[in-house]
Amino acid sequence: MAGSSHGHTPAAWTGVTIVFIGFTVAGAFMVMAEPLGFWAGMAIVALGGVVGGIMRAMGLGMPKEAHPVHQVTATREPAAAEA
Repeated sequence: MAGSSHGHTPAAWTGVTIVFIGFTVAGAFMVMAEPLGFWAGMAIVALGGVVGGIMRAMGLGMPKEAHPVHQVTATREPAAAEA
């Protein structure tokens, strides 16, 4: 995955950072046995997904046609087993 620049965009970094903060908040409130704080953390997690999707739609994500994994360049034959 590292060779295909998977996720190295502002949209991905922002979305993952917000989701990480949400999981941290939810986890802390879960340990403190505070359901309202836990659900607030889960709302932050959902917000991270929404923000990442909006940023991708704004052009700050990786376009699908530029992703090298989705480009087919040649037909390959399956490897033969050696006897």
